[in-house]
Amino acid sequence: MSIIRVLFVAILVFGAGSHLQAQPNIDSEARKEAISQARYLKSIYKTDEAIDLLAPYVSQDSFDEEVLAELADCHFQSADYETAAGSYFMLASRFPQMVLYKIRLMQSFYRLHDYANSIEAGKAVLQLDTIPAVLTFIGDAFRTINMPDSALAYYTKSLAFKPENESVVTKSVNILIKSEKYDDAIAVADSFLVKDPDNFAVTPLKGIALYRKEDYNMAREVLMNQKELGNDSYPVHYYLGQACWQIKEYHRAEVEFMAAWQIDSSDVNLAYSIAAVGAECYRPFERDIKPWLDKVEEMTRPDPSLMSRMHQQYGRGYSMQTTQYAKAAEHYKEALKYSPDAIVLYYAIGYCYELNKEFKNALKWYEKYLSVCPKDSRGYKETLKSIEFVKAKIFMEEPKTEK
Repeated sequence: MSIIRVLFVAILVFGAGSHLQAQPNIDSEARKEAISQARYLKSIYKTDEAIDLLAPYVSQDSFDEEVLAELADCHFQSADYETAAGSYFMLASRFPQMVLYKIRLMQSFYRLHDYANSIEAGKAVLQLDTIPAVLTFIGDAFRTINMPDSALAYYTKSLAFKPENESVVTKSVNILIKSEKYDDAIAVADSFLVKDPDNFAVTPLKGIALYRKEDYNMAREVLMNQKELGNDSYPVHYYLGQACWQIKEYHRAEVEFMAAWQIDSSDVNLAYSIAAVGAECYRPFERDIKPWLDKVEEMTRPDPSLMSRMHQQYGRGYSMQTTQYAKAAEHYKEALKYSPDAIVLYYAIGYCYELNKEFKNALKWYEKYLSVCPKDSRGYKETLKSIEFVKAKIFMEEPKTEK
């Protein structure tokens, strides 16, 4: 949502909305009562009624901050973030020292997925007051638009004020792990764990950082302690299993991998790990290892229908928009592998070869099509004509022997 759009909404809300016409000689007591009643309605989530109650007190000739602020809050509460953004933009412009309006503007932009403007609104708040929650909010916006370094910078500033914030610590450590800054990740985790050494969110991340750092023994110690304390989460079992595998505790690794599988059976890497560790434990191949390898194959196998359609589109593109008929034929063959019942592909392949002047290959595929095509169909009759044509071409190309 652009600033231009925000201004447009603000003008509609405060300037020219037909349902927001001012009433002359507004009764101040009636106004106070309307605001009080609107606040009550808002508290019980009847925001539409609250908006209708406040609307008559909006004037094009004056700027009633209290009424407009209540209206803006109603729009925000009812998830009309576009109108809320316009409202808070106008309020923040008229009252630039009011932190609340800038914070609400930041939140409205964020709910609209307009993260760039949300960040700018958040920075405007910080010019007035350094609020840890706003620093975190800006960090979240940067993280959402895949700017981890900027996100980390704001998370670090937030933690300087509230080092005990578990959520910000986990986000920071995750960013550092993904950036392969494992020592930094461990340091941030350790700073938090001084006061809460067995935290179920941060401690496993420290274990993961240790594992990624290839400090497998320490990773095992940290994660095993978490398990013994009752942390039954997927990351604890999975990475404990991986650490045990690396230090050749194969049976322990197998136990942890199976526990992880009970929590989440969607990870193909876990399925492979179970098969591989089973081999290290000398489990019977047919009984204990092959089924897991079969799972890996099944999980990595693409959807046949989708793959067939994809290759058919390749084939159409190469045959209809370029002259790369040989490539088109190869893609149609791939499509046929995924959809063996799509017999029309036999004809498509033959036609590509015909266009490429590979008449013997064209004849082979046309004949395959005839062998499966209903004899009373139009396709059958058309293919007979195509076969007659390519046979003539083959005859003309064959070297003539002198009598």
